[in-house]
Amino acid sequence: MASVFTKIINREIPGHIVAEDDKHIAILDVNPNAKGHTLCIPKKEVNKLFDLDQDDYLQLMSFSRKVAIALEKVIDCKRIGVSVIGLEVPHVHVHLIPLTTMDDARFIEKKSFTTDEFKELAAKINAAL
Repeated sequence: MASVFTKIINREIPGHIVAEDDKHIAILDVNPNAKGHTLCIPKKEVNKLFDLDQDDYLQLMSFSRKVAIALEKVIDCKRIGVSVIGLEVPHVHVHLIPLTTMDDARFIEKKSFTTDEFKELAAKINAAL
């Protein structure tokens, strides 16, 4: 069965797309730790980060770096945190989290945004790429 990320990649369900290339997609996390919390996902459905072959791994990290640089231009934060946990969805994804405090990286307190706020933010980050 396809992961929720594969369904977004295939446009079967909506996602707030920040960036996309032939092999990757970046979407805003719908349950974010902080404003701008973005997921960078390979289009190839692989469960674990280190199951990616070396080229796919390096390309995902390069894509994530580009998105993080754009994200930092748009969101007022001290830095962009990076996390790869992957327990909630069995499809590799890199969390890019704008950090102001260490609590922003704890996956405990979540933020809420309207659909319009998500759309506007995704467009701003995309424009900064």
